[in-house]
Amino acid sequence: MKYLIEFIQTKEVTKASIFEHLKCTKEEARLVQYISKRYVGGLEELSILEILKDNYSSKEYLYLSKLELIKNLLDLGWLIQVSFGQVKAHDSSKLELLSTSVTPSISLLRLLEEGSLEISLPEVKPYTDHLEYLQDQFDMVALLHKIATFKQGFADNSLSIGRLKNKLSLLSTRIKERVKMTKTPIVVEEFFIEKELDEKEQRIFLALLKEEYSGGEGQFRDMNTLIELISFDEYEKIKNRALLEDGARLISDDIIDYEEILNMFGGVSRSFYLQEEVMQRIIHSKKSKKVTKLKLDALVQEQEIFEYLKPTTSLDDVVLNTKTRETLDNVIKQVDKDVFKKLKHWGIKDKRKGIDARIIFYGEAGTGKTMTAMSLAKTLKKPILSFDCSKILSMYIGESEKNVRKIFDDFKDLSKRAKVNPILLLNEADQFLSARSEGAGSSADKMHNQMQNIFLEQIEKFDGILIATTNLLGNIDKAFSRRFNHKIEFKKPRKKQRLRLWQFMLPENADYQEGFDIEDLTRYELTGGQINLVIKNTAYKVAVRKESLFGLSDFLEEIEKELGSSFDGDKSMGFKV
Repeated sequence: MKYLIEFIQTKEVTKASIFEHLKCTKEEARLVQYISKRYVGGLEELSILEILKDNYSSKEYLYLSKLELIKNLLDLGWLIQVSFGQVKAHDSSKLELLSTSVTPSISLLRLLEEGSLEISLPEVKPYTDHLEYLQDQFDMVALLHKIATFKQGFADNSLSIGRLKNKLSLLSTRIKERVKMTKTPIVVEEFFIEKELDEKEQRIFLALLKEEYSGGEGQFRDMNTLIELISFDEYEKIKNRALLEDGARLISDDIIDYEEILNMFGGVSRSFYLQEEVMQRIIHSKKSKKVTKLKLDALVQEQEIFEYLKPTTSLDDVVLNTKTRETLDNVIKQVDKDVFKKLKHWGIKDKRKGIDARIIFYGEAGTGKTMTAMSLAKTLKKPILSFDCSKILSMYIGESEKNVRKIFDDFKDLSKRAKVNPILLLNEADQFLSARSEGAGSSADKMHNQMQNIFLEQIEKFDGILIATTNLLGNIDKAFSRRFNHKIEFKKPRKKQRLRLWQFMLPENADYQEGFDIEDLTRYELTGGQINLVIKNTAYKVAVRKESLFGLSDFLEEIEKELGSSFDGDKSMGFKV
């Protein structure tokens, strides 16, 4: 307490050790000295009027002219204004201060106790391990949070914020210097370099890592809190939201992910976390790689049954019928905690929170069945494994039944090894879903019926999301129809939808002949897949010309070819916007 005792006993306040740190005038420092004496004497709060009358003459109300001094000390953050025991904002008029009291701030008490508020850093030495490095980084995260908290306060804490920013700068410089001196690799720094993360992305990562080490579901998972850590004004907050939106590098590169949580006001908030594979790499850097989660796409490359699909569009990017979108939205809402709670209470669901859905997409080729399945996967942030059901037929009797079981057994095995719950997409599932033969006598018919029975059994036991696509629904076996929760028809787009498809798919950067009107193309009843094909074929034709202008006649030629050569068996292409 030597700094406190020296300060309250000194007659010449400017000679006190802490004076230079107060950053105020001699007269203001004398008032701080008076308040500090009264504080250590047992008076936690002092009336501003009492302070002024004790230090200045009442003649001609001289003390009123000194209100500015109190106001400055409040602005500097050395005093806190209180009224009836409550902290007040001090953006009121000066005369209003007379009816309130003040108390020393935490910053002033620390200064009186420690003699300085400047950061005291130990000698710069190399890091001995990554935990020592992380401790410094976590201290930096704590400083960033403190700065953000100060900014949200009522009082003008500009001096305190300035000090914190100075500490932040010193600590940041010290971390960089220690990293340079460290010869052994630091796993987090290597990760930052590998992923090419900028400073703001690194701070988000470190904040989430701090949460993992503290083992909580705390404040640093919240989207707004993370944005506050990397933003120094309102404009930056708006701009920095992009770092935590879908499509941002941290999310698209599978570094972080989030859960959407329904808050008490009915809105949806996001809670972020580090992906498990990243966590294993950082926290268990010295352990065997056996603990690391295997990537699903790498596992799929080792087998021949499934195709790993990487969606590029969400449901918001696909032209869908209103009823179709409503049905898919209801499927998605199964993850809502209130919806799940109701379903569990009613006895409909008795497992962990998740989506259970068996869906049939049916309709003509090119109407967007496969694309919608992929877009649903992206919206749910789930991987999707596709199986072409035409591969199931085997020239050897008995092999097809085994292959049906193998589809589902291998799917479960891949999911378990990768620790994920992908969507299973069964493309062109007509032969599975069609009505079984009555009184079948041939070995081929018996095999087909047996294959369907196994398929029916596997669907019954399936846990998760299964989507089967088919061109025709009329011939579906009733037993299969009962096993699917949703049967969604994909119709040819109407004129209004065709207009949207043409508008989205036509090249934005291309040049078009004068008078070109998209409306002229919408009268042709094309599916989304056909429109996509027409545009591509037209582009190939126009690109070889010296003057590469798209004209209406170019498209009409390709439309005529497409309509004249369409086959019912064409493979569904899907479409996006």
